[in-house]
Amino acid sequence: MPRVRLIHWKAGEAVALLADLRAGGYAADYDEKLSPAEFRTIRDSPPDAFAIDLSRLPSHGREIAIFLRGQKATRHIPIVFVGGAPEKVEAIRKLLPDAIYTAPGRLRSALRAALAKRPASPVVPAQMMARYASRSAAQKLGIREGATVALIDPPRNYASVIGELPAGAALVEAGEEMPEEIRPITLWFVHDAAALREALPGMRKLAAGTKLWILWRKGSAVTQPFLRESAAAVGLVDYKICSVDATWSAMLFARRKA
Repeated sequence: MPRVRLIHWKAGEAVALLADLRAGGYAADYDEKLSPAEFRTIRDSPPDAFAIDLSRLPSHGREIAIFLRGQKATRHIPIVFVGGAPEKVEAIRKLLPDAIYTAPGRLRSALRAALAKRPASPVVPAQMMARYASRSAAQKLGIREGATVALIDPPRNYASVIGELPAGAALVEAGEEMPEEIRPITLWFVHDAAALREALPGMRKLAAGTKLWILWRKGSAVTQPFLRESAAAVGLVDYKICSVDATWSAMLFARRKA
């Protein structure tokens, strides 16, 4: 019985796909949260194929697939992408042309085709950090011409961290009196894990009206899994990550849709 690892960001919607796979004779594994422990399990006991949903958080699905292709243990395992908006799917197809793309109702037949012809020399795109290494910090953070960027708890050297700005863009230390409508981007610099968890519930409201980047120091007690799990607990979901400079990493968050 072939083992399929389903990757989906909404447990309630994954149920139908899991039922369809099992009805078709596949042993389907699924976990809504992909923790570091889950990735170790996948590495140590790889499935026969991956089915990655693109209907929600397609950027997450794309980066998971690229990560899997970058690991020797999972590089040759077939990847089947399911659903997704046509323009998002096409962008991913350019990066991973030898994966299989299908609609939810055709997943079983797509898996049969994928298992019958595994990629002999699979395409291995560069990981996210490498793809964006040549961009400036402002480009990575999506700061455009004329943008006002609100700063929360910035370090003293924040100007050098962010570097050169596009024309007309400005950095402003945020205060309670600062109207939300002029905060298209907010950079929240986190210095302490306990303080992060204490402040996160209030940041959920802020994330409704701004692109909320949370920046943390590399090598500190705040790590990517810790930040992701802490934010998820208050209803925030990440959808982009970047290395700002040699000291700071950043993750972009939005409020989780009901």
